[in-house]
Amino acid sequence: MTAKRLILMLTLFLLVMMALAACGGAEPASEEASPVDEGVTVPEMASGSERGGDEPPDPPEDGRKVEVTRVVTEVVVEEPAAEEESIVVADTDAAASMAIDGEGEPSDRAEPATTSADDLSLDQNSRLTAGEVDDNAQWDDYLLYLRAYSGAAVLRVDVSERHQIIVQDSQGNPVLGARIGIEANGQEIAVLRTHSNGRAYFFPRALETQADAYNVNVQVNGATESFIISTGGSQREWIVTHPAAGQQQAGTRLDVLFLIDATGSMADEINQLKENIRAISAQIDALPSQPDVRFGMVTYRDRGDAYVARTFDFTPHVEEFAADLDTVYADGGGDYPEDLNEALSQAVHEPEWRVEETVSLIFLVADAPPHLDYGQQNHYAVEMLEAAERGIKIYPIASSGLDSQGEYIFRQLAQTTGGRFIFLTYGSDGPGSTGTETDFEVSDYTVSSLDALVVKIVEEELAYLQ
Repeated sequence: MTAKRLILMLTLFLLVMMALAACGGAEPASEEASPVDEGVTVPEMASGSERGGDEPPDPPEDGRKVEVTRVVTEVVVEEPAAEEESIVVADTDAAASMAIDGEGEPSDRAEPATTSADDLSLDQNSRLTAGEVDDNAQWDDYLLYLRAYSGAAVLRVDVSERHQIIVQDSQGNPVLGARIGIEANGQEIAVLRTHSNGRAYFFPRALETQADAYNVNVQVNGATESFIISTGGSQREWIVTHPAAGQQQAGTRLDVLFLIDATGSMADEINQLKENIRAISAQIDALPSQPDVRFGMVTYRDRGDAYVARTFDFTPHVEEFAADLDTVYADGGGDYPEDLNEALSQAVHEPEWRVEETVSLIFLVADAPPHLDYGQQNHYAVEMLEAAERGIKIYPIASSGLDSQGEYIFRQLAQTTGGRFIFLTYGSDGPGSTGTETDFEVSDYTVSSLDALVVKIVEEELAYLQ
């Protein structure tokens, strides 16, 4: 640099400093401001505006939590496009909404509107695409996935020894809701219930009490059939033809509960998800098999938010459920994990599940794993076994942003309870767009619209009972 240029730069610097001095100088930083170490990146936190009146705030402009790095999937198999029938939902404007007070707590349910579910169709722009994998059907691949996992801490449950107990009647038809008591040393240590396909999964290595053999008592209509499972043996499938099993009761009972992460990071997708869930509930309500269906919901956030978990008990009225769904909006969160442990516990225990001879399903919609640092005794590894005891299948629906820890936990919930792992897929425009792409560690999966996929799952559950 020449001496002339250096002098010029120094002169300009002095002029700037003199101007600042004349104006009183720069405003000093607040003494209460927290220092930030150099080189440390502070992630943006999910947030929302303060509540004002009874109306929910606008969704936060950026509700993303933390960026995660994922392994790109290997194979995608897309279902061929088919001409779909018009999908109907309850009228959002006509449905009565629930008032929420200034603390974010719900008031009593408003009277549901009498709007027919045929009044509106799901807008094409609201249609989300999703894929699914059944880890119980791809068992060897799932065990390899569990073994190879090296991500953040999870609650490992040893499912490596899996026994499938199948209960049927004398005609070979599956028996729903058979009670299976597992005994060791003369004490009942676990209970299972068969699903609509007559199947239940028993994982002896997941129990606190270990034994060389377990006595299994299968109860149907007050009668018991018993047999012994020896651990470590080669037989892993047990078929019980129960003489007391007869025809199922007239009218299939179906309880469907949506467990929804309502934190700020869900803002990008939650409105689309609400539209899809409305379409799903309307289609299930209108199924030709005419199940005796009820819909329930648990929404959750995290400690320090307006609420941790909120339960909406089952209702047989799809319009009432739609009105409850209208009250859900994304807010809060802050850090990456949420209090899914508390929410799952409420979902399993608080609603009035009918249990007996009922197809019971939870659809978990979330984009983050649970907090594992809260010291809870009702954590997900306990609650998923409680769900299995009640015959409740869990179908997690993973939104974009779920990391490898969350994927592992969501797949645990599905596999242990007999459900499947569902995940939103996207196109070239990224999350929120339709397409076949995913970052989850899955391969050989099919892709369809989310509402069609969930309704197909429900139809499959009911088909066993026809």
